[in-house]
Amino acid sequence: MSKPVVLIAEELSPATLDALGPDFEVRHCDGANRDELLPALADVDAILIRSATKMDAEALAAGKKLKVVARAGVGLDNVDVAAATQAGIMVVNAPTSNITSAAELAVGLLLATARNIAPANEALKGGAWKRSKYSGVELLDKTVGVVGLGRIGALVAERLKGFGMKILAYDPYASAAKAGQIGAQLVGLDELLAESDFITIHLPKTPETLGLIGEDALSKVKPSVRIVNAARGGIVDEAALARALDEGRVAGAGIDVFASEPCTESPLFAHESVVVTPHLGASTEEAQEKAGIAVAKSVRLALGGELVPDAVNVSSGFIAEEVRPGITLVEKLGRIFTAVAGAVPAQLDIDVRGEITEHDVSVWKLVALKGLFTDVVEDPVTYVNAPVLAEQRDCQVRLVTSPDAGDFRNITILRGTLADGTIVSVAGTLTGPKMVEKLVGVGDYDLEVPLSDHMLVFEYTDRPGVVGRIGQLLGDAGVNIGGMQVSRHGESAIGVLNVDNVVSQQLAGELAEVIEATKFAVVDLED
Repeated sequence: MSKPVVLIAEELSPATLDALGPDFEVRHCDGANRDELLPALADVDAILIRSATKMDAEALAAGKKLKVVARAGVGLDNVDVAAATQAGIMVVNAPTSNITSAAELAVGLLLATARNIAPANEALKGGAWKRSKYSGVELLDKTVGVVGLGRIGALVAERLKGFGMKILAYDPYASAAKAGQIGAQLVGLDELLAESDFITIHLPKTPETLGLIGEDALSKVKPSVRIVNAARGGIVDEAALARALDEGRVAGAGIDVFASEPCTESPLFAHESVVVTPHLGASTEEAQEKAGIAVAKSVRLALGGELVPDAVNVSSGFIAEEVRPGITLVEKLGRIFTAVAGAVPAQLDIDVRGEITEHDVSVWKLVALKGLFTDVVEDPVTYVNAPVLAEQRDCQVRLVTSPDAGDFRNITILRGTLADGTIVSVAGTLTGPKMVEKLVGVGDYDLEVPLSDHMLVFEYTDRPGVVGRIGQLLGDAGVNIGGMQVSRHGESAIGVLNVDNVVSQQLAGELAEVIEATKFAVVDLED
């Protein structure tokens, strides 16, 4: 059996290959070269990139087998996440890999602007001793405004607190309690701009934050302010900042990121009071190693069919260990539901009952949808595109939980309402120390049947000889019965058979006709 193919399109830490392990065929290409990248994508299962490889709609379409795009870093500006989601391709990154490195660079740029380290260094190496020209300012008792109190902003605030600085923070999504824990005071943006001696930016790049520190914002700052941007290019309007420096309305700046990169020309470069670096926030050995290891682990999980915590286009959230064993069961229940119903429901309730509801089981909505559409559409169904498929088919999904599971420790019921108003339900549970997956209900019928790769589910009018006729036909067709159970409800009955082989639609039709079945479903759970 061939190994999954992983394409490494940029230079990554050697620890990345170690983390991938021996279970993959690893190939390399220059992701920045489109003529090399596009044909290389044709038969790969996953691609690992950094910032130079553009995974746009064209590149994603070239990856006919592509299941995962893994960005060894935080930003995803070079990945068309929407197109990947539509194609069912998981996008993962390493959101915490570089936070320490990025925070330390921001502090370094702030110190460099405060003490004129860069121009003093250049002057001295040029033979000039200019002590008086390059005197600076202390950080002690100064006010720093942290714009964005996420993971990196919080680390910067904690470090600058150690310099004896007063910390103001602007972040509409942060709580006062969180700010207080790191010794910061939450304020509005205008107050931060007016009061800060230093301003450091730590926001994501969005339509709302693009140009946030522009002409209007820079008209509200102290002329002695020094501004640091080690977050995303474009949040600080570089042309507006250059004008403010020209006019003496800003004292200095430390810039690591630019609106267009690579950037080798800028009006900011003309100012000695501006320290610039070429997007070095994540450029430490430690950050690169962490990023490579993180995305390699994510690729292993994704190609193994597992949910990935760092997938940016999968709403899975934290999954407790107690919840994980039920993931496969719920996905299989989704497939059984589709087989029994013969249609996609307009409304699907995932009804989870028992001790398991002490934990967050919201991921089971996603898992149930993946199972629901697996045998309905021709294209591969993944945790990524399953919600998209549901939306396209107007399938509404709801999670219902209750601590009371009746006769079971835990039970999950998929209950769907079809377009014609018919209600279909299937229920399953895990039993015993080996966590055996069992079907324990179809509609109003109670059962307890272990799940197998091939199953038949049929409803009929209860009478003698039905099971014998089914057994005879299956035997004649060379299909062995591994187990069965019949459940009765009034004059009707339902039978569930575990069989060793695939039952063709033609044979299923003959079986249904012979027993005069009111419902007959072939369930195939084999991957």
